[in-house]
Amino acid sequence: MTAVQILADLGLHAADLQKGTLAVTSPIDGAVIARLPEDDAASVDAKIARAQKAFDSWRLVPAPKRGELVRLLGEELRARKEALGRLVTLECGKILQEGLGEVQEMIDICDFAVGLSRQLYGLTIASERPGHRMTETWHPLGPVGIISAFNFPVAVWSWNAALALVCGDSLIWKPSEKTPLTALACQKLLARAMARFGDAPEGLSELLIGGAEVGEQLLDDPRVPLISATGSTAMGRAVAPRVARRFGRTILELGGNNAIIVTPSADLDMAVRAILFGAVGTAGQRCTTTRRLFVHDSVYDSLLPRLKAAYDKVCIGNPLDEDTLVGPLIDKAAFEAMEAALDRARSIGGRIVGGGRVSVEGCDEGYYVRPAIVELDAPDANVMEETFAPILYVMRCTSLDDAIRRHNAVPQGLSSAIFTTDLREAERFLSAAGSDCGIANVNIGTSGAEIGGAFGGEKETGGGRESGSDAWKAYMRRQTATVNYSTDLPLAQGIVFDAP
Repeated sequence: MTAVQILADLGLHAADLQKGTLAVTSPIDGAVIARLPEDDAASVDAKIARAQKAFDSWRLVPAPKRGELVRLLGEELRARKEALGRLVTLECGKILQEGLGEVQEMIDICDFAVGLSRQLYGLTIASERPGHRMTETWHPLGPVGIISAFNFPVAVWSWNAALALVCGDSLIWKPSEKTPLTALACQKLLARAMARFGDAPEGLSELLIGGAEVGEQLLDDPRVPLISATGSTAMGRAVAPRVARRFGRTILELGGNNAIIVTPSADLDMAVRAILFGAVGTAGQRCTTTRRLFVHDSVYDSLLPRLKAAYDKVCIGNPLDEDTLVGPLIDKAAFEAMEAALDRARSIGGRIVGGGRVSVEGCDEGYYVRPAIVELDAPDANVMEETFAPILYVMRCTSLDDAIRRHNAVPQGLSSAIFTTDLREAERFLSAAGSDCGIANVNIGTSGAEIGGAFGGEKETGGGRESGSDAWKAYMRRQTATVNYSTDLPLAQGIVFDAP
């Protein structure tokens, strides 16, 4: 299936995608696949205004009926899963199975949100005053701004969009300027669902194309009460105070410096498989990528040769080829960042296996790399900064206490895992004295979170939560209501006030 065929199957015609100033390149071979018009200040303002108007009517639609729109979106995604998955691969470079898996995540969150549309539960609260009833209810919040990153160009949008729609909110999506085609395709699919739905308001979902200035205008607009932003910690440091200045809310999904601990009792065969995929999947460009590995002294010399042998068998190549496990980095800047990180590791005595650019036939302008293992021997070795590339830093540990201390010593707190068959070790890792991350796993890797659980992390990861569990509450406003059905007017806390 050619790029033109993929786009056409998603309702995008190649001739219409060559009329702008934003060049979209495929990391597979560096070829320009589109040139899109960018939004200016006036068009951003107009789109936010349309989203605000759409919210005013959408919030009045019963939540189960709003869920019907999301159900229809799920149907559209099922029908176009192959084409959208291929477009994800074409535009962001992840292997085809991962592209298809990302679309499956979209389908799954739609299913979750349809059920959620009948479960936006509040509370009945016991009042201390006789003849009174107190309740807590949840109401739609407003237009939700979604700023997504290149590495999961469609799934992260769907986590936000599916929940926000059933919660009664409208959408304003600013995708990464590196992956706008997948966003255009999703808008087409949602438009089809809206047409089938019948009476969805115009402007319910708006799309903003452009660079940082477009995103900044979205951040500053008081008509957008919530900004959900996925990206680097540096991006979060800019977003959070800017939105806070106008008392807006944020959901931040930022950097992850994720680690796996391997204990003496671990199943090493299982650990090697999990470490390998966690470290090299999506060419190390997942926020949940395994970046640090703490291995107990007693099993270090058994695990490392197995891991290096597994790395030697990794197939690096065109991500559209079925045998490929590792596709390209997103661009030259990502490659240079990886090279710089490996240079720093060498300067402190790190022993490196792998790294360097790989030549792939027909893809000379793509930045393919050999995944790297960096062994750091210092007793207190650690890595504080995340490099968005397939670099795995391996360090020895002498005890579980030592491993947990060093695991938690970094500024980020997204995903974590331990490999052990010792129940006490597993429970310790999951306890308040264990991993300080938002995601903690036992005998599975750091990546591959399911949509049923809330996704997000602590510390410099931002504290936001998306997807499952009760993450929906971030897209609504809470209201506590008290009704007096008596003929008296008692005050709370037993206060007596006699009116003159």
